[in-house]
Amino acid sequence: MSFSSSMSKQQVLEVAGDEVGGGGGEEVMELIPGLPEEVAEKCLLHLPFLYHRLFRTVSSTWNRFLTVSPAKFPSAAAASVSLSLPFLFAFAFDPASRRLQCQALDPFSRRWLLLPPVPGGAAAAGSFAVVGLPRRGEIYVIGGVEEGGDKAVRSVAVYSAARNGWEEAAGMGTARGYMAAGEVGGRLVVAGEDGEAEVFDPEEGRWAPAAARRGAAVARYDAAASGGKLYVTEGWAWPFERAPRGAVYDAASDSWSEMARGMREGWTGSCAVAGGRMYIVAEYGEWRLKRYDEPRDEWRMVAGSGVPPEVRRPHVVSGEVEEVGSGGRRRIYVVGAGLDVAIGTVSPSPAIHGGDDERVDWEVVKGPAEFAGLAPCNAQVLYA
Repeated sequence: MSFSSSMSKQQVLEVAGDEVGGGGGEEVMELIPGLPEEVAEKCLLHLPFLYHRLFRTVSSTWNRFLTVSPAKFPSAAAASVSLSLPFLFAFAFDPASRRLQCQALDPFSRRWLLLPPVPGGAAAAGSFAVVGLPRRGEIYVIGGVEEGGDKAVRSVAVYSAARNGWEEAAGMGTARGYMAAGEVGGRLVVAGEDGEAEVFDPEEGRWAPAAARRGAAVARYDAAASGGKLYVTEGWAWPFERAPRGAVYDAASDSWSEMARGMREGWTGSCAVAGGRMYIVAEYGEWRLKRYDEPRDEWRMVAGSGVPPEVRRPHVVSGEVEEVGSGGRRRIYVVGAGLDVAIGTVSPSPAIHGGDDERVDWEVVKGPAEFAGLAPCNAQVLYA
């Protein structure tokens, strides 16, 4: 749900009404009688999205407000983020059923909410890719390898926060598993270890070939998308006889290049992009947080403690795409076993200890007892 100063939500509703009703000029009533429209809009924007199906039954006006697609008003997409709430979505495997679950963490109540089951959620753990489009309120589960076999699949499922449901999207041109993937410029980019790549345009609902990466294969250790580029690294591997390889896909030029040396050699953990900056949670020691400094081509330690020890491995990370409030703060989530979550708030800090210019403070949200056996495999932040 989105709007801008150049187009009020009331105007959006009138446009939507014309689309739904065939231009019959149906009068649109006030959202909340007695309240200024802009106040009513903000009230409805903060309704928990998982209950939108119920809220849409209040009136036809509420129904149109809660179902109008932000994709129809792309100029307003960025403005909606500041008026929407970040929800943390965690994908985890149940060791008993071997089925994939998706849970959403409510940012206000700190309660987990079970989402509808992922269609065809029987792919082997780690073999499929998950990519979120935060401003569209969508998550894509892409490809994978069938559990118990070696057959890769082309299928793609998309979750919509507005509908709180899943549906099938166009399948990839090539069946893939264990691929790198990310959002680059509002589109999905997937790249196989062999260097072949595809791009999905959610507006057009179709895949197209992307430039192929040349050179030696790059096994996916981690990947992240930032600044219109997809970064793929194979990470360090025992016995550490050679430096890891890394590649960068630039959407603007549809081309690949070699990852900068400092970035690939210092990428020693899981990466989250928060507020336009790339951070990694180091795999060793105290799980300290590091930020990539592009001009210096180095990963710089963030002041503060490491991830709290009560958040146990395996873990996955994610970040909020926008800064949090004012003051340049950024937020990172580390989801551990049993869906215990460490929420890190990164704030500007005076340069100390040889150049640290940020500090992270952590708080922990414990997962419910019934989540004790769940093993997370991916996390995404959506604005809903």
